[in-house]
Amino acid sequence: MLLKELLNGIGYSVVCGSDDTTIKELCYDSRKASEGCVFVCIKGAGFDGHAFVQDVCEKGAAAVVVCEDVEAPEGVTVVRTDDTRLALAYMSANYFGNPAEKLVTIGITGTKGKTTTSYMVQAILEEAGIKTGLIGTIETVIGEKRTPALNTTPESFMIQQDMAEMVEAGCRCVVMEVSSQGLMLHRTSGFIFDYGIFTNLEPDHIGTNEHKDFEDYLHCKSLLFRQCRTGIINMDADYVERVLEGHTCEIETFGVNGDYDFTAKNVELLTGPGYLGVSYDLEGKISVPVEVHIPGMFSVYNSLCAAAICSHFTKDGALIADALRNTRVKGRGEIIAVSKRFTVMIDYAHNAMSLESILTSLKEYSPKRLVTIFGCGGNRSQSRRFDMGEVSSRLSDLTIVSSDNPRFEDPMAIIEDILVGVKKHDGEYVVVPDRKDAIRYALLNAQDGDVILLAGKGHEDYQEICGKKYPMDERVIIRELTEEDAVRKVL
Repeated sequence: MLLKELLNGIGYSVVCGSDDTTIKELCYDSRKASEGCVFVCIKGAGFDGHAFVQDVCEKGAAAVVVCEDVEAPEGVTVVRTDDTRLALAYMSANYFGNPAEKLVTIGITGTKGKTTTSYMVQAILEEAGIKTGLIGTIETVIGEKRTPALNTTPESFMIQQDMAEMVEAGCRCVVMEVSSQGLMLHRTSGFIFDYGIFTNLEPDHIGTNEHKDFEDYLHCKSLLFRQCRTGIINMDADYVERVLEGHTCEIETFGVNGDYDFTAKNVELLTGPGYLGVSYDLEGKISVPVEVHIPGMFSVYNSLCAAAICSHFTKDGALIADALRNTRVKGRGEIIAVSKRFTVMIDYAHNAMSLESILTSLKEYSPKRLVTIFGCGGNRSQSRRFDMGEVSSRLSDLTIVSSDNPRFEDPMAIIEDILVGVKKHDGEYVVVPDRKDAIRYALLNAQDGDVILLAGKGHEDYQEICGKKYPMDERVIIRELTEEDAVRKVL
């Protein structure tokens, strides 16, 4: 492939050499540079690809793409552009044959709800006979192949590679989570989404190596609606007008508190032995009763959003309702069948905002007690520990403080930080450092009508200690505990 073919769609200048250079591979990781490749110099939080130009040239790179001055050996083509991340996105799309043009692309952005909504969409479309790939926080799904995710939105090269594989696998559609970081770093540039979705917006991801302030976070979220053909928007969400400023897409609406294109009416919270869910009447462009076996009002919005998206693929309301009823998402409001006496739920809530959201939702079900098990990750913000402890103590009847991923910190030091926040309120608490022991304690002491929330781990099936990941899946732990005589007697 000629370099100029890879650079199609990009503004650039040739500093030396020629854009008629033949390129064998596209590379942005210097460790993977090879003979005849073009190396794109990306600036990251802890590295700068420009520093590796000599290294990749020694490995045989035929060209480098830069956004600042570099010294390259004679015979190596140097191309300069304003933004190498944007260049990588377009070059990746060209390198893999522009797979987005062969798929219906759905991008979901928002502070919360991206993961659950994406799985709901995939479930509905698959039920409708539309083979659909998925790229998200938990994993990338291509047919039967499931690859654990490293980022909510992967690097542009990986997105294009995954979409190309989806096309080859016979997928007609792809649904992906689009993070603010992904938009800011041009990971989803190089193509136009057919559908862009906005779920909600709350202050989050603000700080070092993320967004400098809320305005920047909001702006990055809004970029999706200048990069899609149709925007599907939660009109009940805060800041919705700001998100839509400058949009270039057609708009469809959904929500609960108005007459939108897709509206949920007659919302009811559903409870049963060891079960929590929601039901409502979907009205608007599709009318059908809906029941979702994931608790909370956020499940109403997520499922409503999924129905709005999928209405562009099928008008069969019964099919949409059936798929929503059967959708389960690992680690997102995931109910684990343990006992008819009480309810056990696993959720990925791992910061104060997400923990407050899930606990507030669960309190609406009027449990006998709300019991929360959680810890905090090591080598992360200390203030997060204070805040999560405060939220749990304020909203839970009993907080069981345990360990999460201590990484390179002392688990007890992390717990002591959490307790600073816990002690700001009068909620009862106990400390059980070992996660399995903490879950055992909760089961053995459960009361009829309790809701027990295992927060923080969600879909994760490991515990990271001193740089090593040890197997630890809370579903497996619960299954093992229910086989213990002492626990079995109280279920």
